Amino acid sequence: MMNNKPLVYFLCTGNSCRSQIADGFLKALGSDKYEVRSAGLEAHGLNPRAVQTMKEAGIDISSHTSDVIDPEILKQADYIITLCGHANDNCPVVRNDKAERWHWGFEDPAKATGTEEEITATFAEVRDSIKARIEQFLKEGK
Repeated sequence: MMNNKPLVYFLCTGNSCRSQIADGFLKALGSDKYEVRSAGLEAHGLNPRAVQTMKEAGIDISSHTSDVIDPEILKQADYIITLCGHANDNCPVVRNDKAERWHWGFEDPAKATGTEEEITATFAEVRDSIKARIEQFLKEGK
């Protein structure tokens, strides 16, 4: 049975980091208002660092799955939000005329290099940026 909450669909290249983090935050902070799903052009699996960085923020996404874009969910989505960063990220091209479309560009933390501390810091930075963006979305509905 479909509920009547607007459906937010977060899309990314691999559904392993950014879209998972956004999915986790919106579920944690706004599941009373929104139905939340996420997917990618490919399913790269859940990035263990994404799971860890969310755990540090008090949110457990370890049971999330990494999914390929589902045309049925896409058709029902009220908001389609892409989270790719660079132009060379493969942003999903999707058709749904009723959905509001937004692009929130975030660097892919999975591409971070350096020491363990530096990589962890990059994940935390992207996580916090996404959280701030989700909070704005919940406040303004955009």
